[in-house]
Amino acid sequence: MATQAQEEHGGRAERLFRKTLGKWELFFLGFGSMIGFGWITLTGGWIQDAGVGGAVVAFLIGGAIMALVGLVYAELAAAMPFAGGEHNYLLRGMGPRAALLGSWGIIGGYVTVSMFQSVAVPRSATYLFPELAQLPMYSIAGTEVFLTWALLGAGTSVLLTFLNIRGIRQSSLLQSSAVIFLLVVAVVMLCASFFGGEVENIEPMFTGGGGGIIAVLVVVPFLFVGFDVIPQSAEEAKLAPKQMGRLIVVAVVAATVFYIVIVSTTALGAPAEELGRFDLATGDAMAYMLGHEFWGQLVIAGGLAGVVTSWNAFLVGASRLLWALSNSGMVPAWFGKMHPKYGTPINALLFLGGLTTIAPFFGLAMLDWAVDATGPAVVITFLMVSITFVILRRREPGMERPLRVGGNGLGMAIGVVAAISTAVMLVLYLPGLPAFLDLEPWIIFLAWWALGIAFALRLPGGIRAGANAEQDLLNALAKRKDVSRS
Repeated sequence: MATQAQEEHGGRAERLFRKTLGKWELFFLGFGSMIGFGWITLTGGWIQDAGVGGAVVAFLIGGAIMALVGLVYAELAAAMPFAGGEHNYLLRGMGPRAALLGSWGIIGGYVTVSMFQSVAVPRSATYLFPELAQLPMYSIAGTEVFLTWALLGAGTSVLLTFLNIRGIRQSSLLQSSAVIFLLVVAVVMLCASFFGGEVENIEPMFTGGGGGIIAVLVVVPFLFVGFDVIPQSAEEAKLAPKQMGRLIVVAVVAATVFYIVIVSTTALGAPAEELGRFDLATGDAMAYMLGHEFWGQLVIAGGLAGVVTSWNAFLVGASRLLWALSNSGMVPAWFGKMHPKYGTPINALLFLGGLTTIAPFFGLAMLDWAVDATGPAVVITFLMVSITFVILRRREPGMERPLRVGGNGLGMAIGVVAAISTAVMLVLYLPGLPAFLDLEPWIIFLAWWALGIAFALRLPGGIRAGANAEQDLLNALAKRKDVSRS
């Protein structure tokens, strides 16, 4: 029976992914996924809310929390280097239903960030080419949606989906090129602010007190979701599991440094009162500082590169995770279909591409909705993975761990602190607290989770967590199918 179920769901015995990713490709995938377009649209608000000092403090705190979670992922990814990342860890530590819900949460984060990026493409293109917005259609949340504008975002979605269907090698080449360009832009900004920035511009260093720091901190999950794309692609990596685990932590640290550099260079580029009047503060501050619009356009071009790196990485991560869920019989087998020529999960990619193709037709409002809806979904999964780390350390101390984070005491402490930190971040989204969502993000969040819960309720009960959980689930599903046939 198990064999039949495995055949129907693409069982673990038949792995069709091709090992094409080296160390640098994996790093660019993880780092690039965390550097989207948010640094272009949100930096001015961070400085307004918290001051440059407060924003830097928020990123140091948020980066430290994400680094702890990254350490947790590093050990688990090295121990279970299978496509689908979180799905495998949660299945072994908490069982099928928790594995489905935790995986569904991170997929939801990938989807909403990708929707943000599909709107960010025409948003940034309009900065470079103001005449792009033509043929008004309707208004959403007080902003007009133009047909040409929406078609640019939708067309980019179709293109990236097509590239990913063609294989991860092609998409990783695009990823690497875009990340390198993005890093060049960051170096240019750093050098320009060093020679042309004014220290007086960063005053006041802190605004808004603790509330300002929290206002920036709650955006961190949206910005840092993506390092977990590295373990999603584990079966396509050409390096040892231990090296892959280390790359996760390196990518998180690199992203933290990047965001601190962006905040600092933007603040040095123009006075705070000017930043409040700018359209896209990061690019406009560079043009203001250097006295020519070319430099602002260069920064926005870097933002477009960030859109590509983030969006492309999430298509990779979400499609592999959907494939893993289908492989275990948790979601319909349709999601697990592999392209016969390119060896990619084609139906999962088509599903994700469809969602991001629709997003630009909701206009600029989708930028804020996507940011807000991403945070709690991602934090829930990070919390569950951190708890799983602690569970497996206690329940399976002899499990093979090619990369063991700390000794017994230190490793357990890292897992506990990661769980507590992510739980505290989740609390910030409760009613009356700084990150509480508006109506539209709640609708997106709850609709996504309602679908995930519906899938979870379909699964057989009574299956224990552990190394055999996936096989037990496949057996139970096969038995259920035999009973229904009879």
